[in-house]
Amino acid sequence: MRSILVAALALASTAIAQINVPGEVPINLLEPLQHRLAYAGNTGMTVSWNTYEQISEPIVYYGTDSWNLSNYATGVSVTYATSLTWSNHVKISGLKSNTQYYYIVSNTNCYNCSELAPYTFTTARDAGDYTPYTVAVAVDLGVMGDKGLSTTSKGAISVNDSTTIQSLARYIDGYEFLWHPGDIAYADYWLKEQIQKYLNAVPIDEGYKVYNKLLNTYYDELQPITAEKPYMVGPGNHEANCDNAGTTDKQKNITYTVDICMEGQRNFTGYRNHFRMPSTESGGVENFWYSFDHGMVHFVQIDTETDLGNGIIGADEAFGSEGDFTTIGQDAGPFGRMNQQINWLNKDLASVDRSKTPWIIVAGHRPFYAGSSDACPECVKAFEPTLLKYNVDLVLSGHVHFYERNAAIANGTADPNELNNPSAPWYIMNGAAGHYDGLDPIEFTTDYMRYTQNSTYGWSKLTFHNCTHMTHEFIVSGNGTVLDTATLYKDHTCSMESSNYTAPNGSVPTTDHNGGASLKASSALFAVALATVLMVAL
Repeated sequence: MRSILVAALALASTAIAQINVPGEVPINLLEPLQHRLAYAGNTGMTVSWNTYEQISEPIVYYGTDSWNLSNYATGVSVTYATSLTWSNHVKISGLKSNTQYYYIVSNTNCYNCSELAPYTFTTARDAGDYTPYTVAVAVDLGVMGDKGLSTTSKGAISVNDSTTIQSLARYIDGYEFLWHPGDIAYADYWLKEQIQKYLNAVPIDEGYKVYNKLLNTYYDELQPITAEKPYMVGPGNHEANCDNAGTTDKQKNITYTVDICMEGQRNFTGYRNHFRMPSTESGGVENFWYSFDHGMVHFVQIDTETDLGNGIIGADEAFGSEGDFTTIGQDAGPFGRMNQQINWLNKDLASVDRSKTPWIIVAGHRPFYAGSSDACPECVKAFEPTLLKYNVDLVLSGHVHFYERNAAIANGTADPNELNNPSAPWYIMNGAAGHYDGLDPIEFTTDYMRYTQNSTYGWSKLTFHNCTHMTHEFIVSGNGTVLDTATLYKDHTCSMESSNYTAPNGSVPTTDHNGGASLKASSALFAVALATVLMVAL
């Protein structure tokens, strides 16, 4: 008999409870919501979802055959004060790398599903696998629709355009995972949106309900993506607490501070409970700093908000720069011991085997360099020496709400080699994914700027072609076109297996097919290869 019995177990694992709200459809308190995935090493995956009631033992049933979900793993169900839901986290270990699995979670209602298992995930590629692939990156992305992004917001999107979330969902088959280094949902703008009469006003002591509704709306909107693709996140300033570093109601002449935030809405509490990133596997701390390998790339998420180390005060810490109206600041963290993050970063980068993962990509929320007064000189001081020491290839950021592609930069100066084998990291800031109040002005230009725009929302597409070439593209959310593209060449020396693989998305791997011989493709030869294929197909 097929393992459909397993699905029945999933349906019946916990008694179904309901809540009836006058004028609304009854809610199944155990119905799984907001499915999301995260890599847990190359042979692991964390499956998370939310429910309106605690599950005594959350379960994920999975297998490589949709009709045989005979494997299962269990996890935990957690919540916090003022949260309206419970977060359920199940870590699955011992999987095969680069393999597709089908899965369902506790209390899944599959009566209307076309298959037994409605969702799938694919594990990470082994380090040393040089198969080309693509990653999506979105920073500063909030609620889309009637409770969030305005369709007339500063001209950044028109009523007929796709939103960034719709765009990411449309092209979901074109990338391996979604990376979101900070500012997730913008729920802490609830009070500002009320003052602007964008949301209906509620008393301050009921603001936690609006805050949570914005969070849950965002997670619901992202479900079609995060149920199928790992959603790797990092901390941004808008995860710190419920009040956006302070809000002023000019009509009432009232200035609000972090003091209005109720228990559970400070110190990144919602962010810490909702996600599970691979910090255990990489020696990092919670969802704040961690790393993971995927094929030819070593990905690193750092925390630019707190724990900068060496006495440098992070913007979201007590007395940090985010304190617009009080010296308390956001009063968040620290989350590690003294110098723990920078010591971890040095150890992590020193351990990278560049013959297997030649590319090192680092993401942090705040930009080191930008044409804005909101750039982060503290981040430069804290992290840049380490990034230079270990020859990091690319640094991604957001925080400032426009797109800025820079040169490779060291100590504020553009590398003379530009993108042709620079010795410094390449810096790209893309905070244009979808801030509800529109895009920011470009305050000034710099010698290291190469392309900027603040006229349209969009996300970043990173394609790793081979050991020596990677391409960044800015994808316009509204219509899927490529607004800006640039390719980085780095003279990495690495070994790869003999392969006749033709990459998706038009990229062409370059190899001498000598079965593990070193691969050093020249940028000129690669340019010829690029000319023969369609690089912008999504």
